[in-house]
Amino acid sequence: MKLSNKFTLVRIIFAPVFFLLYYIPIWTGNFTFSSLLIALPCLIFAEFTDYLDGHYARKHNEVSDFGKLFDPFADVILHLTTFVCFMKSANPEISYLPVVILLLIMLREFSQNFLRMVAAKKGVAIAARKGGKLKTVMYVVSEFYALFLEILVRTDNIPSSWQTLKTVSLVLFIVCVVCSYVSFIDYLVHFGSTLKSE
Repeated sequence: MKLSNKFTLVRIIFAPVFFLLYYIPIWTGNFTFSSLLIALPCLIFAEFTDYLDGHYARKHNEVSDFGKLFDPFADVILHLTTFVCFMKSANPEISYLPVVILLLIMLREFSQNFLRMVAAKKGVAIAARKGGKLKTVMYVVSEFYALFLEILVRTDNIPSSWQTLKTVSLVLFIVCVVCSYVSFIDYLVHFGSTLKSE
């Protein structure tokens, strides 16, 4: 496997690792904060591999149609996994991500992957466009912000402005939905013709 694709694979491997680290304290009541001490650097490195795979693909001339499909697939696996985590908190009364927002994001991502598969069947590899990259940035910002709030919960450092902080988290996830659908429409405009003959 090429080095760039190995970095991409890291995101797929780290997704269930992050899930377990996040949920073990919720399931067991133990390792409430220590689990996040491990989960946070794991998530940081996993997201950093999104830069590394592109960097080394260009540096070593490893840009390929497989990589153009594998990279966004790994992104979806990691981001949907982290978003599922943020539907729950160590505090059972707290949730950072409403189920309707997660559902809208999932529908977008599955639709986008379907478009990529149809295009690949016709010999067209859909690379990330600017709108898709902006969407990914918003996903990353939102997940780290929600993780920051969960750290506050697990360390019993909830400030008086908690409701405002939670509202900001909700707004960020709503922006994620908007960015995801705007970028999907952009992909449809540029690659939707691949569906017309089906």
